[in-house]
Amino acid sequence: MSEVKIRNLHKSYGSVDVLKDNNLIVENGAFVVLVGPSGCGKSTLLRCIAGLEPISSGTITIGGKTVNDLPPAQREIAMVFQSYALYPHMDVYGNMAFGLKFAKTPRPEIDARVAEAARILQLEPLLKRRPRELSGGQRQRVAIGRAIVRKPQVFLFDEPLSNLDAALRINTRVEIAKLHKMLAATIVYVTHDQVEAMTLADKIVVMNKGRIEQTGKPLDLYYKPANLFVAGFIGSPAMNFLAATVKDGKTLELADSQHLNVPLPAASKPGDQVTLGCRPEHMRLGGDGTLALKGTVDIIERLGETGFAHIRMATGQTIIAEVRGDPGTSPGASATLSLAPAQLHLFDASGQRLG
Repeated sequence: MSEVKIRNLHKSYGSVDVLKDNNLIVENGAFVVLVGPSGCGKSTLLRCIAGLEPISSGTITIGGKTVNDLPPAQREIAMVFQSYALYPHMDVYGNMAFGLKFAKTPRPEIDARVAEAARILQLEPLLKRRPRELSGGQRQRVAIGRAIVRKPQVFLFDEPLSNLDAALRINTRVEIAKLHKMLAATIVYVTHDQVEAMTLADKIVVMNKGRIEQTGKPLDLYYKPANLFVAGFIGSPAMNFLAATVKDGKTLELADSQHLNVPLPAASKPGDQVTLGCRPEHMRLGGDGTLALKGTVDIIERLGETGFAHIRMATGQTIIAEVRGDPGTSPGASATLSLAPAQLHLFDASGQRLG
């Protein structure tokens, strides 16, 4: 497997900039997930790596070789799409072997590669079945097997689980994670699902409006998001945000005039407008300390042992806090939320992280 390097990559369609000066290194054997909302440019970036989209400027190298002008077939990549794109008239063996036959690979080698991929993906009993006789998860495994037999330098996955139901998505996600460890493969994987990104990736690339907002390990992005966009995108439910004004070196005043004593960066000045962030799982119902907020319970989502309370502040803003077991409260009741001091996030007026 090989390293992928992207330098100053720019992609435009006429006057519309789709990708803007992006830089990224995908280390040899890494599982890198590109994540972001629809239209952020993640699939376009993947297609540029694959050679399915020409770039406007910049450089893409795979295994140390510049591939800007190479067609997809010469880039030594294999791509798994959202749609399975299987040939309906061929059985599983035929679908997996087709690319190798087209490349005039000797028959004994084709048989050996297909057999190995079928073993890895547990498709051996299905080799004689046609796509219509397979479940959605089995079809996706065939599509992955078709990529494996090519022995590419890099695997590219474009939202491969989008067509599966919730249970199959979880099962196939686990299979892909196991596959990565088994093959020690270099994988670039696109998804809009941040839960998928957090559970699969060695490194996550968060994209927004054609730019890379932040790159890092999953927990690095979770605990230290670089800006408001990343903070709001990573995590489910999303992080709570509260507008605030710095009163002095240790006090914030919220929009509803509540005050919180929090550690502030030395550069903070009275009057600075900031945003305070706290994840639902770092807030608890109850408590009367200095790091506490007051509001009214709107609704409680009960999800078993854990759930989420929706708390309406005096300003009308709703924030969400995790609850465990029976919270002992009901809609319409007054509520106090305790915040975990070590898990608070501060962002300046431009949306960038403070501290």
